[in-house]
This record gives sequence, structure tokens and C-alpha cells, in this order.
Amino acid sequence: MGIDTNTRQSLLRLQRNEVTESIVYTKLASIEKNPANKNILLRIATDEKRHYNILKKYTETETSPCRWKIVKFYWLARILGITFAIKLMESGEESAKENYATFEDYPDLQQIAKDEDEHEQKLIELINEERLEYMGSIVLGLNDALVEFTGALAGFTLALSDSKLIALTGSITGIAAALSMASSEYLSTKSDGDKKHPIKASIYTGIAYIFTVVALVAPFIFISNVIIALIIMLATALLIIALFNYYYSVARSESFRKRFTEMAVLSFSVAALSFLIGYALKEFTGIDA
Repeated sequence: MGIDTNTRQSLLRLQRNEVTESIVYTKLASIEKNPANKNILLRIATDEKRHYNILKKYTETETSPCRWKIVKFYWLARILGITFAIKLMESGEESAKENYATFEDYPDLQQIAKDEDEHEQKLIELINEERLEYMGSIVLGLNDALVEFTGALAGFTLALSDSKLIALTGSITGIAAALSMASSEYLSTKSDGDKKHPIKASIYTGIAYIFTVVALVAPFIFISNVIIALIIMLATALLIIALFNYYYSVARSESFRKRFTEMAVLSFSVAALSFLIGYALKEFTGIDA
């Protein structure tokens, strides 16, 4: 159709992206249980295939999908939830929209750009996953465990000076705290009268807390040098904060940097303060464990 080589290559990349996303959305629809959400996903998949056919008029070439992208988003949806996978797809939609905007002399390509905008709005309101409904409970358990437990283990490190004793004391403290937090979340959810189920809310909170406790105590179980174990524990805490806040920021379309910075500063400030308190108490009492 009289297009130059560079334009054709750009259109071929967009064409491959469209057929890939059509298959991704179809596969996501196959694992979505909500009928309304399923229909929206299938409709978007149909639109993406239509976009592919429009582009094929210009390139006059069939393009194969990116199999890696299909597998990637399918399993992300399986493991981390369909909302997380879709939000990552949104970032690709934004990039595609900008690419289409450069083809000002092609009205049908401009229409594709408008379709991408429409898709984005639908995707924002698309999924109502249980795991996201209870995200507040997960945040409560995870945040409380990180702040409280990094501080407790830092304090134990100076006060006890024995890795196995720190691990034992930390485990008992952590399990008790997890049960306490789960109970508090149950009572809080029940008294608030919101849509969340109190038992489920307490389970999400407790599991998030216990998961964090296990991850943070592990270095003291396997490493006898308490200072090295403490450093690894703090690095683990930072990794948990980064991974969780990345997931949360993508799923909720919020700023990763802001949430990560707030939680990291809070957790490490409490840990540093507790470390100093442990040292002060050890010196004051004269107890050398």
C-alpha cells in the first residue's frame, strides 16, 4: 500500500503486539469466573484481533504472536491474580496508544488508538478479586510484622547475642503476635460491618504476619553469627517490602516509590531504635546472655 520500510517495520511490531494481546485476553477470559468480567475480556480480545486485521491491510503480512508474552501473562494471572496481569498489560496499552498516535495520516490507525483508551478505562473497572478486597487485611499483617518484628529481632540481637535463642524467642513472639493480630482483625472487621468476611479477613492478616515472621527468623536459624544474621534479616525485610509494594502499586495503580519509601523508612527506623534499646538494656542490667 505504498508505505516505506521503516513504517512497515513499525506496523509489523504493532501487528504482532495486537495478535499477542488478543490471545492473552482470550486466555485470561478462560480463567475468569465472573461472567461480566469474562465477557469484557473476550470483547477486548475481539477488538485486538480486529486491530490486527486492520494493520495486516497495510503490511500485507501474517505475523506470529509472542509466545513468551502469552505464557508470562497467563501464569502471572494464575499466580498473582488477573488484576495484576491486566494492570501490567495496561502499561503496554499506553505504549501502543502513543505509537499509534504517530500515524496521523492513517484515520483507521487513529481509531485503534481511541480503542486502546477505551480498553484502559474498562480494565480499570474490570476485576473485583477477593485477594484485592482483602488487601487491607494483608497490608495490616505484613506492615505490622515488618515494623514490629524487625524491631523485635534487632533488639533481641543485642540483648541475647545467641542466634538460636534469638530464633526461638522471635518465633514464639511472632506466632503469638500473628494470632493476636488475626483476632484483632476479626473483631475489627466484624464491628465495622463492611463487606469483608471477618474470618477471611483474620486469615489473610494472620497468614501475611506468619509468612513475614518465618522469612525474618530464618537467617538466625541457619547463621550462627548474629550480626550477619541481622544484616540478612534486614535485607530480607527490604526485599519483602519491595516485592509487596511492587505488587500493590501495580494492582492498585499507586506510586511504588512512595509506598516503598514509607514502609522501608518506618521499618528500619523502628529496627534501629530497638537495636539501641537492646544494647542499652543489656548494658544497664549487666545481663550477658
